[in-house]
Amino acid sequence: MLTEPKVAQIIAVGTKHTTLVYDEHKSLRTDTSTMMLKQFKPSHLAVAALASMVSACSLMPGQTGPDPDKTYQLTVLHTNDHHGRFWHDRKERYGMAARMTLIEDIREEVEEEGGHVLLLSGGDINTGVPESDLQDAIPDFKGMNMLGYDAMAVGNHEFDNPREILKMQESLAEFPFLSANIIDESTGKTLFKPYTMFEKDGLRIAVMGLTTDDTPKATNPENTVGLKFRKPVNVARELVPELEEKADVIIATTHMGHYANAAYGVNAPGDVTLARSVDGIDLIVGGHSQDPLFEPDLQNGAYIVQAHEWGKYVGRADFEYSNGELTLKDYELIPVNHGKGDEKIAADDKMLEMLRPYQEKGQKLVAAKVGNVDQRLMGERAEVRFQPTNLGTLLTQAFMAKTGADFAVNNGGGIRASIEPGEITYKDVLTVLPFGNTLTTVDLTGQQVMDYLNVVALKPADSGAFAHFSGVEMDITKKGVKNVRIGGEPLNLTKTYKMAILSFSAGGGDNYPNVSKMDSYVDTGFTDADVLREYIEQHSPLMVEKYTPKGVTRL
Repeated sequence: MLTEPKVAQIIAVGTKHTTLVYDEHKSLRTDTSTMMLKQFKPSHLAVAALASMVSACSLMPGQTGPDPDKTYQLTVLHTNDHHGRFWHDRKERYGMAARMTLIEDIREEVEEEGGHVLLLSGGDINTGVPESDLQDAIPDFKGMNMLGYDAMAVGNHEFDNPREILKMQESLAEFPFLSANIIDESTGKTLFKPYTMFEKDGLRIAVMGLTTDDTPKATNPENTVGLKFRKPVNVARELVPELEEKADVIIATTHMGHYANAAYGVNAPGDVTLARSVDGIDLIVGGHSQDPLFEPDLQNGAYIVQAHEWGKYVGRADFEYSNGELTLKDYELIPVNHGKGDEKIAADDKMLEMLRPYQEKGQKLVAAKVGNVDQRLMGERAEVRFQPTNLGTLLTQAFMAKTGADFAVNNGGGIRASIEPGEITYKDVLTVLPFGNTLTTVDLTGQQVMDYLNVVALKPADSGAFAHFSGVEMDITKKGVKNVRIGGEPLNLTKTYKMAILSFSAGGGDNYPNVSKMDSYVDTGFTDADVLREYIEQHSPLMVEKYTPKGVTRL
């Protein structure tokens, strides 16, 4: 006869097959099929006997696991890709203070109805706003503590800073940093906790973390030395069966990206691939691709959600759990003071009081005016990763002016914001270039230039590797480059040319050829933002027409 622990174990490993249905009004309803037991296929009488035994055991003292006669209400709130936005913007949108009010109101509502709330982050807290960057995201993590985050996935931009800063941030946080696939090669163990457990009135919830294995090429390579980024799917296949022994609900908080129908292109596989490849995951709280998923993407029984970026939305998923079945009752992305016609969410006074000194200190550091521009300099993600832009040209011309280089290259993923017409402040410059890379040069023969361009010029659109150029003209075909001209003259394969490029790309970031080991390589020590600031100061007022991309044709 099965003992009580065996019964609980068998019941706990069931999976749920759930289907979302949207009616003609786009409202959400959920059809959920009967739980199927993984470890064996008992008869109807056996299932009835087991259910009876579990019901009897639910009355026993010390029993763990959910009460089979109870319906549990679980609300999962989530954000991702915060990128330093602890303070509201100029139009009083977003910001942690308004987010605090919203989340506290939801918690009160859910708890009054006897439910439970988890608050999760899909990672990338770092990098994006100078007031945060210059203070190592301390205000952001303190704000997350006040908001009551329960866990976060480690994002690739957590490695933009040296490892000691990341360790400081982890010690400051009152919630776990989760990543099951980042291995410290010196110990063979995970650098962070792989998962954490929650129990809500007996309902056992496992939350595991996964980080894109693109991280070493998508951040400063120096900060990932000694770390191995295992493929998340392989790690999840090992970990989920272990969690099924311990938990009734399995959530993955990930920083891998949502790519529709698993079409991840040049990126590492994302959440859809994870869900299709690994059985047993109930919910994937994602990040990295910075998508607003207004409807969950259901794949292999797992709901995939993502809440865009910067705290623009708080995602809310309301579940019911009853007798082994998890049902999604409702889902929405709630805008934080930017939805049309929505009532303004008031800022939480205690959060404002805590954050204001950091905001004031940061503003003093970045308020200086550096110049003016007549039109918008294009730096949006959907622009610089898909096409040459005037801002990409401006940056690469600034690199050439500073170093005397013959040509310059810059990866689109390093450009993080546009510059609007009018006055340009140092904050604007730092927002465009928040990573603190240094400007480097390297001398290349004409043949080496050709070999280099045949790699970087063919980097595809919709990736951070998409290249911007100044000083070089060429035709780009699917097979390589041709008709290359530098300084208006045809490329001479035996002549030596100086290239300017940021340290990130020079060191092999975005899978660019690593030129940092070449004898002619020079790190100037000038940070990218200071180079751009100096150029703007010397050439203001900037006329955008002068920086229209030209000379590079894609055939």
